[in-house]
Amino acid sequence: MQQNGKKIALIGAGNVAWHLGQALAAAGHTISYVYSRTATHREALAAKLPAASPLAHLNLQHTATDCAIIAVPDAALATVAQELQVPENALVVHTSGSQPLQVLEQKPSIRAGVFYPLQTFSKEKPVDFSSIPILIEAQQEQTRQELKALAESLSQSVHMVSSEARKQLHVAAVFACNFTNHLLGISREILQQANLPHELLQPLIQETIAKATAFHPFIVQTGPAVRGDHNVLEEHLRLLQQQTGYRQLYELLSASIAATASQPPQ
Repeated sequence: MQQNGKKIALIGAGNVAWHLGQALAAAGHTISYVYSRTATHREALAAKLPAASPLAHLNLQHTATDCAIIAVPDAALATVAQELQVPENALVVHTSGSQPLQVLEQKPSIRAGVFYPLQTFSKEKPVDFSSIPILIEAQQEQTRQELKALAESLSQSVHMVSSEARKQLHVAAVFACNFTNHLLGISREILQQANLPHELLQPLIQETIAKATAFHPFIVQTGPAVRGDHNVLEEHLRLLQQQTGYRQLYELLSASIAATASQPPQ
């Protein structure tokens, strides 16, 4: 174990906890416990971690835990935080991008913080934590420094960000990741309906992301909406007339593209 490695309890066994727990263990920290309401989930993750025991309750008060990481859905965060019992002065952090630090500050006996890895996680797909931005927040300087050290044991990109700024970042991430992924799913379904392989779009997708990373995306926008090619737009809408949801999305996004084209970024 690395010097000053922490004894950590993972509260949650979903996608974030799955990857974060293994990354922390690989960095020399000890994951002592894995809690999940679902027995098979906590057992599966604990089996991936050398020193972890699956836990069916939230009472860690008489353990050697010095850090509890809450990685649960946002809707469950406040309830789990209230029920969690940890040793006095233990560090308790959550991994949510949209929830404020204050959701943990209802218990004066803990040192609260935020430890938000900005990435999309799926259990089936390995990730490299060294390049993942980790956003941290805490009120106390000592807690901030501990979180910084913990984050730097995983990543080369560690940032101190307030709850309000993190919410804005989370909105941006939903546009960049979740909406983009959904649109890619729609494009695949359209290809399937035409009996065309989805691999045809791979080079286009890769070039789009490469350009959007290298330049301001609005500046390198292409397609019929930015050109004002109404004949093509109308033909596409005709092709989508049996798919009302996709047609509405097409109209909304085309209008947004046209609006941003008329007001280029400064």
